[in-house]
Amino acid sequence: MSEQRFHRPFGGQAPHGQDPYGQSPGGYDPGYRDERRLNLNRFLGGSPGAVLVRLVFLSLLVGAGMAMMGVTPGLLFAQAYETIHSLIALGFDTFHDAGRWFVAGAVVVVPLWLLSRVFARSR
Repeated sequence: MSEQRFHRPFGGQAPHGQDPYGQSPGGYDPGYRDERRLNLNRFLGGSPGAVLVRLVFLSLLVGAGMAMMGVTPGLLFAQAYETIHSLIALGFDTFHDAGRWFVAGAVVVVPLWLLSRVFARSR
């Protein structure tokens, strides 16, 4: 009987042919879950519990600092909205100015180009 091979995403061997899920030897890889856990820890920057504790502590510190300065989340969102609004208005003003420059230049350039094409064709 030939040995069946299963694809293991992260490689590794099954422990001595033991398989709690009833698959053939080589199909079970306990290292697969360990690898997923390592990837999660790498993404989070540590174990999920430690990261949660760190985030709670930092949130308390930042919230206390903001309260001492009189800054509220609503004020932060309002300032962010105003900043984005003013940047968009500035961008539209720039496009408006650029549009006027385009029209002013086109009034001179297009007739000169057209005349040059007419005179070049007559040769």
